[in-house]
Amino acid sequence: MSILDKIKKFLPKRKEPDLKKNVLKEKENIRKTFSAYCNANHDTKDEKLCPKCTALLTNVMLKIQRCPYGMAKPICDKCETPCFGENVTNDFLKTMHGGQKKMRFSHPMMAIRHKIASLGMDYAKMERDKKSTDKQKETEEKAKAKIANATRSPKSLAKSSKAKAKKKKKK
Repeated sequence: MSILDKIKKFLPKRKEPDLKKNVLKEKENIRKTFSAYCNANHDTKDEKLCPKCTALLTNVMLKIQRCPYGMAKPICDKCETPCFGENVTNDFLKTMHGGQKKMRFSHPMMAIRHKIASLGMDYAKMERDKKSTDKQKETEEKAKAKIANATRSPKSLAKSSKAKAKKKKKK
């Protein structure tokens, strides 16, 4: 038994991420970011929002419920397929980015968790793109090889097959 195995016995077991709570955490994060933004820019107090921010938040929350990713949804401001529509998405991103600075002071742990989750999303996208480009390069190389074989003249094919036969005979 190695030293690492002995140490692992005493360490707590790693928990699987609870996907159901991610949506709730995302909603809470959005709600608090909206209130921080609205309090700073629209002169509201406490957790109250102005009518414009309330309408936008209601629309966003409704769309999150209908997210095509379901419980395994990514963070909304990093999502590749936003559910909101172009105008609402722009307003949402403006509000979220505007409220981030206030969130660092009013809810620092929530802001840190959100930042870590967004970094994880960036890394996952980078890895996915890397794999897709590798696959794309492989298919391009195969296609080039097929084209090269198809464009070779029958005489060169016959010569290469004769050369291969001679090599086999020599062995």
